[in-house]
Order: sequence, then structure tokens, then C-alpha cells
Amino acid sequence: MATETLTWQHLAKVKLDAINESIPERWRLASIPSIGEQRDVTGPFICKFLSTEEIEITETDAVDIVEKTSQGIWTAEEVTKSFCHRASLAHQLTNCLHETFFEAAIEDAKRLDEYYAQHKAPIGPLHGLPVSLKDQFHVKGVETTMGYVGWINTFQGKKGTGKEKVFESEMVKELRLSGAVLYCKTSVPHSLMTGETVNNIIGYTTNPKNRNLACGGSSGGEGALIALKGSPAGFGTDIGGSIRIPAAFNGLYGLRPSTGRLPYEGMANSMDGQNTVLSVVGPLSHSVASLRLLVKSLLSQEPWLHDPLCNEIPWRQDQEKQALDLISSSKLAFGILKHDGAITPHPPVQRALDMVVETLKKLGHEVIEWDPPSHKRGYDIIVGSWTYDGGADIHNALRLSGEPMVSQISGMYGKKREEASASKISANNIAQREYQKEYMEYWNSTVRLTSTGRPVDAIIAPLAPFAAARPDRYKYYGYSNIYNILDYTSCAVPVTKVDKEVDVKNTSFKPISEQDKDIQGDYDPELYDGAHVAVQLVGRRLQEERVLAFSEYVGRAIIESNDIRSSHL
Repeated sequence: MATETLTWQHLAKVKLDAINESIPERWRLASIPSIGEQRDVTGPFICKFLSTEEIEITETDAVDIVEKTSQGIWTAEEVTKSFCHRASLAHQLTNCLHETFFEAAIEDAKRLDEYYAQHKAPIGPLHGLPVSLKDQFHVKGVETTMGYVGWINTFQGKKGTGKEKVFESEMVKELRLSGAVLYCKTSVPHSLMTGETVNNIIGYTTNPKNRNLACGGSSGGEGALIALKGSPAGFGTDIGGSIRIPAAFNGLYGLRPSTGRLPYEGMANSMDGQNTVLSVVGPLSHSVASLRLLVKSLLSQEPWLHDPLCNEIPWRQDQEKQALDLISSSKLAFGILKHDGAITPHPPVQRALDMVVETLKKLGHEVIEWDPPSHKRGYDIIVGSWTYDGGADIHNALRLSGEPMVSQISGMYGKKREEASASKISANNIAQREYQKEYMEYWNSTVRLTSTGRPVDAIIAPLAPFAAARPDRYKYYGYSNIYNILDYTSCAVPVTKVDKEVDVKNTSFKPISEQDKDIQGDYDPELYDGAHVAVQLVGRRLQEERVLAFSEYVGRAIIESNDIRSSHL
């Protein structure tokens, strides 16, 4: 049968079968429990299928893994094999992988071990650390589908180029030079333009902590895999929240850097060429220390020499030190955004914000209400940029196979629109610049409201109205994408978990719109019970060092505060 006559269903099934068959037989589960039988597959559940040694390795933070592999305590090979096994289990439980290349990874790990045996030194700052990648990264010899059936057996939809055999994204090269071991690519929604992860190849990627809920998107496979500790750290991308959302939904830290801080050169993407709001690449992991390790390692490779859009900004130790000095020697001032004027957060998100405020005040810091320029204006600007081409890029990708568009993106892209004129794009860019200026000056003006002699040091805000979205119910992105239009550095910070006994429905809730009523109506304490709840900590543009330092401090303070609460129960 000629390839041209194959249906999209057949192509998708062949690809799905190949993904599942790439899992070594010895690591395949005899049966997968239903959500009703086991909605939380993290921790004790997944550990039942691992050896004691594998548990020890995979439960170790990325920073500590590198310390052990760099001293010869653990071999890169044994670490890699352990994570390949746990990633295989994670995929079977949540559908979080698009590609596995375990054998190649193990060979790479062996070469690292040989280097260490010969030189008694690591090959780089990430020596022997397995790193997972969102399926936008090109890895030589590995396919990139980005969730599109029409990209199967092609290079970004183009047949016969052979580029997939040799081409690698710039960051992939830099990770290898740093000593990282690359071993899998994780699931995404086709188009990348939704906070859920679903496509016509693998289906729906679920939240491992509560499989009734979404794992987030578009870097959702990363969120699910790292939450299940099938990866110690990985990279996603973010154009409207796609790093921070999966991090928040899965109890992780996730950094959205400002544009140009980390290299994006050579990545697959949707709507490439739309330059009003650029997608950025950033790390997800279980600790801020791991995020810092990954960022510093990449910057040490001087990526600006190979990516024309990457700023020549090495890791600024002085900026980190300034932030640490502020933390240790003086009061900090935070702005708290509890409501963006459009959508009311669910009760668990409101409680998480209150917990952060209470914790910071007890530590002697100052928290003021954040009352910035209208977030709706920023929301309208960024949404406008996402439809400059009228949806042509997405429709063209779907047309390659004839596959249908998933419902999660049909609201914005279901019908092809008229493409924006150059004049309309220019007007939107001017609106963005003016909005950024107005927001900047509002931030500056907060010096009159604080007692520190400085404007607020960072903003604390929700990432979404909910702890996690219910399937096909992610209907509002204003809490995350506002910081993309501003290009502010932002980090997701885990706070707590939903408690159905505490996070009851708000019976006195009065919606300010039909959308507000609709989204609040999705909250069900029983359904959400146990789900992760997070906030985001936001700094100004290109403040990655400061944002990471503040996020680590706030995250640690919340953990200590939670421990104190638990001890008093």
C-alpha cells in the first residue's frame, strides 16, 4: 500500500505502536489500573515496580546526581538505566512520551564513564545527568512529530530531507557538551497552543497525582514525567504558560526566562516567524537548585555564539548575590495579585495565595496588593498575536494527514481566519510596547507603597484559576500569558495540595461574568482532592538570577511553614 493512501488513523496507530513497543519488554506492566482503581500513580505506587537501587537513584535530586556521577560514586550508565526504566513506567501510566532512544542514551553514558575512568574528572557540569526534552527539540536519529500525524516520517512535515538523521537543535548540542545524557522526548498537544496535552497519536496525557485532571501543557509530558521521577530535570517551552502550567499542575518548579536568555535556535515550533511574543525555552525540576544548575550549565557554553537571538548574558553571580543579600539582611516587598479582574481563582488557589502571604509576613516581609494596568488589555494583545496568520500554520500541518483538530484548540483555531495585515500587526506591536511601558511605570510607582525604599521585589500570582484543569476545560489563560506579553521572568513555586475538607466550594460566590461563573462551576472538592496547588513568582525582564533566588527562598519558607503546621495537628 502506498504511503499516500494510508489514513491518518493508520499512521497514528503505527506510530503509537512503535512508541509503546520501544519500551523494553522487561519493563512493561502486565496491566494498567483504571483511574477509579488508582488515581494517584506517584510515589509508592510507581516504586512498586523498581528495585531498591533504582528508587535511590531516581528519588535523588538532579544536583545530587551530578555530584555523585562527577565523583565516580555512581556511574552514568547505572543512572541512565534507572531513569529509562522509570520513564517507561511513567509513560505506561500517563502517556507522557513521544520518543525513546534508550539504547543510544546508554551508549552515551558508557562513553562518559570511559572518560571519567581515564581522566578522573567529569566531562562537564551535567556529567551523567539524564535530561528529558519536550518534543520540539531535534535530536539526531530521532523523529520530531510535535504531536502532528502529518509530521510522522518527515522533518517538520517535509519528506525526503534526511535531516532528522543528522540535525540537532542548538541546545541539544550544548547539553551534550555539558555531559548530559538525552534519552527521551515528551508529549505535547499538536499546535502547542493549549494548557492540556492531547494529540491524535498518543491520546491524552494525564496528571500522575490525580489522573482525573490535566497534566498541563504544552510541555505536559515533561510535567508528568518529572512528577513521576522518570526524569530528574527537563526542558519545555513557554509562549503563554507552557512551562509554568505543567510545573504548577505537577508540584514542580518551572522557569520561564525572558526572551533571548536561553538558546532556541533549531527548535521545531508552531507559527514560526510570529515575533510579537516569542516562545522561550526553560527548565522544569523538583528544586530551584536543579533549575539553576541547568541554566548555569547552558550559559557556560556561550550559546550566543550560535544563536543569533540569544543575548550575550553569562550567569550573573553578582545579581544572585544581590538577591541573597536582600533576603538575608533586609525586608523584601512583594506584590500579591489575588484576582486579575476577569476570573476568580478556585478555593485551593486562593488558599495557596493566602498561605504564601501569611508565610512572608511572619518572616517580616511586606506584601502589598498588586493593582496594575488592566490585564485584559495585555490578554487581548497576546491573543491577537497568536492569530496573525489566521491559523494557517496549524491548518496546514493538520492537512498533511487529514487528521482532525483536537477540541482544546478549536475555539481559537477551529475556523481559518483572515490573515492580519502588516498594518494590524504593527498596531498590535505598538499596543504591546505601550502596555509594557505602562506596566513598567506602575511597578516603579510601588516605591511609594513600600517601606523598603524600593519598588516591590517580585509579584506573587496564580498561574491558572484552578489547581489543574479538568479535561477539555482549560478555558482561560490570562494568569499565565500576561507575563509573556510583558516578557517578565517567572517561576512556578509549589505550595500545597487540595484538601476537600478545607477547600470547600464558596457558596457565597458572585461571578462577574458568565465565563467567571462557568470556570468556578468546574470546582469539585472531591474530584480535585490531593491535586498540587502552586503560585508563580514574577520578576522583571531578564531577572533570572533574582527570580530563582527569591523562588528558592519562598519555596523553602513554605515547606518549613507546612512542616510547622503539620507538627501542630
